Amino acid sequence: MAAADSSSATLRRCDLCSRGIRLAGKMRSDVVDLLDTYAEQQGLDASASVAAVEGVPVAAVEHWDEQTGTQRLLENLAAYRAFRALLAQMLEEQQEQLGEADAALSRALAAVLLQVSAFAYHLEELLRLESRGPPSEEGARPPQPPHLGLFERKLRGLGVLRELAQWAIRSARDLRQLAKPSLGSSSAPSLAESP
Repeated sequence: MAAADSSSATLRRCDLCSRGIRLAGKMRSDVVDLLDTYAEQQGLDASASVAAVEGVPVAAVEHWDEQTGTQRLLENLAAYRAFRALLAQMLEEQQEQLGEADAALSRALAAVLLQVSAFAYHLEELLRLESRGPPSEEGARPPQPPHLGLFERKLRGLGVLRELAQWAIRSARDLRQLAKPSLGSSSAPSLAESP
């Protein structure tokens, strides 16, 4: 009976990982499209250099291959929760200066915000599957950005979208790693394994 439960959990994990990989791919595609639209609507060069943005999680990680499955999931979840708040701020700012031409941009931002929220929920499901509930969101909100001028807000938005596109790539990579069966064993590794 335990073997059947373990097999069922392994199949569910693989299913959640492959669905998550598809979600991340679709999200990246939509974010890249949004990035082009955003840069054009805001009058920015899409290749403009943007300094690191406070509160935006960085997708790059030094020792990626040394992370446990749980560490990967927790970092991804924290990042998407932060992006959810950052995108909500961007949407609010966009709606404050809403013009007819910006309506399509606001809709695209809202659609990506929904995808980010759905992906965060998906990561929470994976954590629950491992009998490790997702951490509380209390205190998880990024700091309120300093009062920025219009141009600085536009650049911050560009930085947020660029980093979100990078996170979508990292998330797909993390989920592929989690879906791999362990070598020399008939069962998939526990996401809670430590190195």
